Amino acid sequence: MTPEPVTAAEAAARLYKEPATIRKWAQRYAARELGRQERRTYYDWHDLATIDGCITRGEPVPPTPEERDQLRAELRTRWQNAA
Repeated sequence: MTPEPVTAAEAAARLYKEPATIRKWAQRYAARELGRQERRTYYDWHDLATIDGCITRGEPVPPTPEERDQLRAELRTRWQNAA
């Protein structure tokens, strides 16, 4: 899946969270950073959304972006097989 760059503010608006929450998650869970421009840091939207999903479901958050990529792939396969 191609990374989708978002700032903490953009991700916060899409996830209905505060930007500070997104920045804390990025720090705590080592969210995938795609780059920086001026004072803005760009994160991978899919990685942040996966972190949010794990927290919402009460599941442990995989510790690396690569493990979260694998989790997304597994979940996508399960959903496709269930349909």
